[in-house]
Amino acid sequence: MSNPFTPDVVEAIKRHMNDDHADDGLLIVRALGGRPAATTATTSDVDAEAIEFTIDGGERVRVPWGETLTERPQVRLAVVRLYNEACAELGIEPRGAH
Repeated sequence: MSNPFTPDVVEAIKRHMNDDHADDGLLIVRALGGRPAATTATTSDVDAEAIEFTIDGGERVRVPWGETLTERPQVRLAVVRLYNEACAELGIEPRGAH
């Protein structure tokens, strides 16, 4: 499937995730990306099917949204859902609203 998000939108999402939610990305990678020992996670791509992180030494890890996204506002909801799932998986109390 082609990416419904323009390069500018992808860059804005990546910048926001990396500037404001880097710790959330790391939790998502550890719990849902199958990399429990990861120490860093940088959002490296976003498309209709998944969010991708570059971890530690450069490995790329894709974490599926669980649904196909078609609009930018869906990304925020999907990231919050992944974050909450990751917290539940790791036994961590999630922060309030993002």
